[in-house]
Amino acid sequence: MRKHLLGSASLTRTAAMSAVVTAIALLAGCSTSGQIAGETMEQATAPLTCTNKAECDAWWARAQVWVINHSEYKVQTITDSIIQTDGPSGGKRDLAYQITKTPSNEGTATIGFAAHCDNMFGCEPNPWKAGADFKQFVRGRPSQMGTPGGATASGNALPPVSPAPPSRPMPQNLPVQPMPPTLENQPGQSGQNLTPQ
Repeated sequence: MRKHLLGSASLTRTAAMSAVVTAIALLAGCSTSGQIAGETMEQATAPLTCTNKAECDAWWARAQVWVINHSEYKVQTITDSIIQTDGPSGGKRDLAYQITKTPSNEGTATIGFAAHCDNMFGCEPNPWKAGADFKQFVRGRPSQMGTPGGATASGNALPPVSPAPPSRPMPQNLPVQPMPPTLENQPGQSGQNLTPQ
């Protein structure tokens, strides 16, 4: 009888180890299946710096259009230095965005991009691809990503845009919450501080 119990315990341990190995293999498959091309990573991390007021105003307006067209979350804040959506929340794969504009003393400005989701299996769309697409669109090329409403690149060609108003105050009943600190390490950022000056 004792021999039978030892064999049963060994079988249980083997089954448990097999389940752990299978789970690790599945997780590893998820993490490697989303390989990002070097070109996409280059585009996502390239600085986005406008060279004069007119260009900076146009690029900032395009940044607003891109976020509004690509975010599943409601836009929470739009000023002359930050565009921020609600989220991320509840284990969703949808990206929350924080876009910043940091002016320089020379009349230029750097536009920073940060995206984050709340899902351990990854975000949809991929933050690197979103960063590359955002920068491409802001520079004046059509977006290659579909929008939440299902539009494709041909359906969201760059519209003529006018610069945003200087600022739109947030409604008083909405508390302003800082984005998670993990946004500081997201792809496509300019390397500038995410806190508006």
